[in-house]
Amino acid sequence: MTRDQNGLPSKLHMVDLFAGPGGLDVAARWLGVTVEGIEWDDDACETRRTAGLTTHKGDVRDFKPKRFSDANILAGGPPCQTYTVAGNGDGRRALELVVQAARNMAAGDDTEEVLTAVEDDRTRLVLEPLRWALDAYRAGDPFEAVVLEQVPTVLPVWKTIREVLIGIGYSCECKVLRTEQFGVPQTRRRAILIARRSGSVELPAPTHRAFRQGVGRGEGDPTLAPWRTMAEALGRPEPFTVISNYGTGGDPKKRGRRRSDQPSATVTGKITRNRVKMRNGRIERFTSSEAGALQTFPRDYPWSGKDKAQQIGNAIPPRLAVHVLAAALGLRIDAASLDAAMTRNWFDTPSEPPLVSSTPVEVPNRTLIDEMR
Repeated sequence: MTRDQNGLPSKLHMVDLFAGPGGLDVAARWLGVTVEGIEWDDDACETRRTAGLTTHKGDVRDFKPKRFSDANILAGGPPCQTYTVAGNGDGRRALELVVQAARNMAAGDDTEEVLTAVEDDRTRLVLEPLRWALDAYRAGDPFEAVVLEQVPTVLPVWKTIREVLIGIGYSCECKVLRTEQFGVPQTRRRAILIARRSGSVELPAPTHRAFRQGVGRGEGDPTLAPWRTMAEALGRPEPFTVISNYGTGGDPKKRGRRRSDQPSATVTGKITRNRVKMRNGRIERFTSSEAGALQTFPRDYPWSGKDKAQQIGNAIPPRLAVHVLAAALGLRIDAASLDAAMTRNWFDTPSEPPLVSSTPVEVPNRTLIDEMR
C-alpha cells in the first residue's frame, strides 16, 4: 500500500456506519476523503441520494468489513435515542451490561448472554463499530483510523472500546467535546473516540471559546475565537429569541430561551417546533435550511423525505466532524480555509480541487489542510 509522508494511505476512503443524512460525509468531502455510508432509514437515505452520497441501504449488522475492502477509515454514530436524557433510559441502565459485552467481544466470547437483559435493540448497536474493527483486525486488514461519536452518556463504552483498540495496536483517545468550541453555532456535547494505527493520536484542540450564560462573547481565552452566534450562522440581521418547545425538568413554564446573539441550544428532532420570536412579537419557525445551518450543513443541502427535522437533529455537525476526522488522521485544519469551504454551495463542492494536502498551503483558501502534524 502506498503511503504519504505522514504514514497515511495515499487514498483515504471511509465506511460510515449509521451514516444518517450525511454529517460525516460532508466533513469527509471537505477533507478530500471518499465515503460509503450504510443507513437503514428511508428518509435519511432519500436525503443522501439527493445529495449524491454513496449509500448502502440496510442494517449495519447485515454487513461485514470485507465488503468494503477499499475502506481504511471506520466511522460510526450509532442511534442515541435510548441513551439520551429525552429517551426512555434503557441505554443508561444497560451501560454496565454493554461495557461487559464489549469486553467479551474483545476476548472472542459470546455477547448474547450478557445482552439478553437489554430490552431495546437499539442499545446493542453501540457495539457494532467494535465488531467491525475487530473483524477487520482479525482478518489481517485493520482500519487505519476509527472515529466514533455518541451522546455523552456513552463515554464509558467508548473508554472500554479504547482499551480494546489500544490492545490491538491503535493509539486511541476519547472525551466529551463541546460543539461551540469548534465553531458550531450551537451548544451540544458529544462523546468522541478517535483511533489511529500509524503514529500517536490526539483529540482536536478547541478553536473557539466555550459558551457560558451571562459571560460576554469577547471574554475568555484571547487565543481562541469567540463562539459563533445564531445570527451569524443564519444571516438574520433582525434580533430574535428562540423559545424551546419543551420546559426544563418537564415544567412548561420553564422553557429554555436563547437570543440570536448567542449559540443555539442543542438542535434536536424537535427544532422546527421551537418558536422564533422576533423583536416586533411576530412568531416564526426555523426552516429545514436554517436548522441545518445551525448544525453547520451547507445552506443548500438537499433535505429530502419525511421528518427532515429529525434527520437534522440526529446528525453530527459537519464542522465538528471535520475537526474530529482530521485529528484521527493526524491533520491540522487551516481555519480560514474551513470557513471558506463552509460558505460554498453543496453542489458546487465537487468542482473544487481535493481539500486535503500533505504539503503546506501554497494558494490561500484553496485547500483545507495546511500541513500534516
